[in-house]
Amino acid sequence: MRLLHSGKVRDVYADGDDIILVASDRVSVYDVVLPTPVPDKGRLLTALSLWWFDRLADVIPNHVISADDVPAEFAGRAVRCRRLEMIDVECVARGYLAGSALNDYRDDDEVSGIGLPAGLREGDRLPEPIFTPSTKAPMGSHDMPISYHHVVGKVGPETARRLRDVTMEIYRRASELALSRGLLVADTKLEFGVDAAGELCLGDELLTPDSSRFWPADQWSPGGPQPSFDKQFVRDWAAGTGWDKREPAPELPEDVVEATRRRYVEAYERITGLTW
Repeated sequence: MRLLHSGKVRDVYADGDDIILVASDRVSVYDVVLPTPVPDKGRLLTALSLWWFDRLADVIPNHVISADDVPAEFAGRAVRCRRLEMIDVECVARGYLAGSALNDYRDDDEVSGIGLPAGLREGDRLPEPIFTPSTKAPMGSHDMPISYHHVVGKVGPETARRLRDVTMEIYRRASELALSRGLLVADTKLEFGVDAAGELCLGDELLTPDSSRFWPADQWSPGGPQPSFDKQFVRDWAAGTGWDKREPAPELPEDVVEATRRRYVEAYERITGLTW
């Protein structure tokens, strides 16, 4: 195999005509990889992505070939995938006001060019879910929000419409399923590519605690930060240290590592109904 790319969390290898996508235990916040890994994180991300890929396969094809036909040293945290020509857009669906969208909204009552009602609070449910795409920035840089019209300019009207419609359908389906298990999907980020036959496919990861915000529905209380089963816990800890969000990042204390792992495990177990 040949290493093609090492990202913040995943490493990508070429193996003949296929790609081996390997999820590590690395954690990144504010576009910086922290020096302390979280045990089992790569396996949890892989298992949860595969679970979602299987359940949403009727919405759009995905890149998965096999989770078993991978090198033994990567077993449990790697997936053999079809090669895709990735589309240079992060496709984000939001049903609640949180994260970077909150900061954008506070500036001018808009998110990605979509006007929202005045007076919304952090954690509020939006009048309806919205498509808020962003750029795909290289490691160490920030993704920047873009409008739907910007996406049309990048990929053309037909592909842009397909990206938006599939993103919102996945969000709708996932939100309904998660709510039945006591979780709100505040937002989620998807990535798409085109395969050798020219077909649009879902790639990367799907509805994991790294790519989504999961909130316990019974504790939802708009007006401030929400309890979550994702890496927001690490973001909050890092922000509280006084770190300037540039390398080198601080080491994670043992209790933060264990609390983060527990959140990932609970997200997996609550969504899938399986025991980790």
